[in-house]
Amino acid sequence: MIIVHHLENSRSQRVLWMLEELGLDYEVRRYARDPKTMLAPPALRAVHPLGKSPIVEDQGRILVETGAIVEYLVEKGEGRLGPPANRDAVLRYRQFLHYAEGSLMPVLFAKLVLGRVPMFGKTAQKKFQAMVEPHLDWLESELQDRPWFAGDEFSAADIMMSFPLEAARSRAGLDSSRPAIIEWLERIHARPAYQAALARGGPYAYA
Repeated sequence: MIIVHHLENSRSQRVLWMLEELGLDYEVRRYARDPKTMLAPPALRAVHPLGKSPIVEDQGRILVETGAIVEYLVEKGEGRLGPPANRDAVLRYRQFLHYAEGSLMPVLFAKLVLGRVPMFGKTAQKKFQAMVEPHLDWLESELQDRPWFAGDEFSAADIMMSFPLEAARSRAGLDSSRPAIIEWLERIHARPAYQAALARGGPYAYA
C-alpha cells in the first residue's frame, strides 16, 4: 500500500490526484498547518528530516519532491500519463514537468509569502507580480495551440502544472484575461479523478 503524507493546501494534492488517475491503491495520512505560521507540523519530520510534504512511502522507500514522486508513479503505472509518443510532445512533457517547480513556483511562492508581510510586503509584491506576468503570458500562448501542456493528450505534466496555476489564480493575478489557462483549469477540475482526490485529501483552498 502506498502511503501519502499529505499536508493541507499544499503541493501534495497533486500526488493524490495522480494516484486517482492511475487507479492505484493508497492511504492518506493528513497533516494540518499551524494556524499562526501556516507551516507544516513537526510530525512530518518524524517521516523525513526535511519535514515537507509530499512524502510517499512505498515498498520500504521514502520518496520526496513532487516531480520525482510523479515520475516514480508513472513507472509504477506502467507508463500511463508519462511521455507521449511524439518527439516534440516528449520534450514539452519534460519541460513542463520540471518548469512547474523549477521556474514558476519559486516566483509565486515569494509573492505569496510577501503577501503576509505588512507594508514592505505590498511594495515587494508588485515587483514580484511583474516577474509573474511573463510566465502567465507565455503559458497562455502555449495553451492556445493545444489542449494540454505536452500536446493532445492529458499527462503528468498537466498534474505538475496544476498547483502553481491554481495558486496564481488565487493570489497572483491569473484571471479571465487569460482564457486559455482558465479553460484548462476548469477542465482539470472537472476530471473525476481530480474530484476523487479532493474527497480523499480534505480541504483544499485552490480548487
